[in-house]
Amino acid sequence: MTLLTRTRAGFVEAFGLEPAGVAFAPGRVNLIGEHVDYNDGLVLPMPISEGTAVAWGPADGDAVEVVALDFDKARDRFYPRDLTPHSPPDWRSYVRGMGQSLAQRGARLAIAGTIPRGSGLSSSASLCVAVGRAFAQREAATIAQRDVALTAQRVEHGWAGVNCGIMDQMAVAEGQPGAALLLDCRSLETRPVRRPDGWAVMVVQSGVVRGLVDGHYNARRADCEAAARALGLSALRDADTAMLAAARLDPVVLSRASHVVAEIGRVGAAVQAIEAADLVKLGALLRASHASLRDLFEVSVPAVDALAEVLNDAIGDDGGARMTGGGFGGAVVAVLRADAAARVRAAVERNYSPPSGGAVSIMMQGTGGLDAGAME
Repeated sequence: MTLLTRTRAGFVEAFGLEPAGVAFAPGRVNLIGEHVDYNDGLVLPMPISEGTAVAWGPADGDAVEVVALDFDKARDRFYPRDLTPHSPPDWRSYVRGMGQSLAQRGARLAIAGTIPRGSGLSSSASLCVAVGRAFAQREAATIAQRDVALTAQRVEHGWAGVNCGIMDQMAVAEGQPGAALLLDCRSLETRPVRRPDGWAVMVVQSGVVRGLVDGHYNARRADCEAAARALGLSALRDADTAMLAAARLDPVVLSRASHVVAEIGRVGAAVQAIEAADLVKLGALLRASHASLRDLFEVSVPAVDALAEVLNDAIGDDGGARMTGGGFGGAVVAVLRADAAARVRAAVERNYSPPSGGAVSIMMQGTGGLDAGAME
């Protein structure tokens, strides 16, 4: 059963009538540029085929009624103008936050998705943007996707307690099929970076579920802000290696800042490599990014390191792999030759076992995009 069919059917079962429409938002995988979005840096994410669908319909009163099909059909009911965040934060927090910002009238929503939770593929941003699109359709309103992304970021901050940057929300809202999105997180300027023919993107789950709040994400952001203040800067986007070398920073703060400065530079180099169809150069940048996240930013875990090593050994020089997402578990992303995908997949299945046991989850990304996941 497709995601679209499952979500429609769930709406009918929950509310006894057909939905008026179905909104969709993809997840995202970040090719390179990790933990630099909240430092005003450059990032290079791409939308994926997996995502979140929201079937919606009007309601007679002012209340919003929601059923979460992936959480044992759990329900929520709220009035958008009289809300407090759900505690502890969960899926209701995101829906309520988007509802308070965008809902004008009562609505019924049924929500389902295909993004594994805690996978580092931005399930929360996908949920927020999909819900935002559903409310926009309910109101017959035209809302710029950038505004949907900014609203989703505010919901992450105020309703879920995660002080994230804007990368996930912008990638989900403005990503284009078949391309990565070069995003300047300071100006919010974007441009697509097309993936060369003959290249493939593989996303492999480590099997370690991560949580951003419990995983010290906010602490890493605080370290970066401390570095910027010590340098007299508004953000580490404006720092360089010479400034870091001259400053008397706490060793941990220096490590965090060193990663950020180098990672922003790697994003620019990665764009050049992709546009030159230089898979060898891109692979080297991906490996360097992983090493920096592991050693300087300290957000990797042994299982993720082992998975990245298996992928890099199997891929060889024609591509590379690194952890993706906030860290402390989640997924590894690899860029490789399409004709090597079957061989690399077999090597991963042979040489890597998730800590919890069971089969390893491998997702090959085709074009991805704004509605692909709803139809697959």
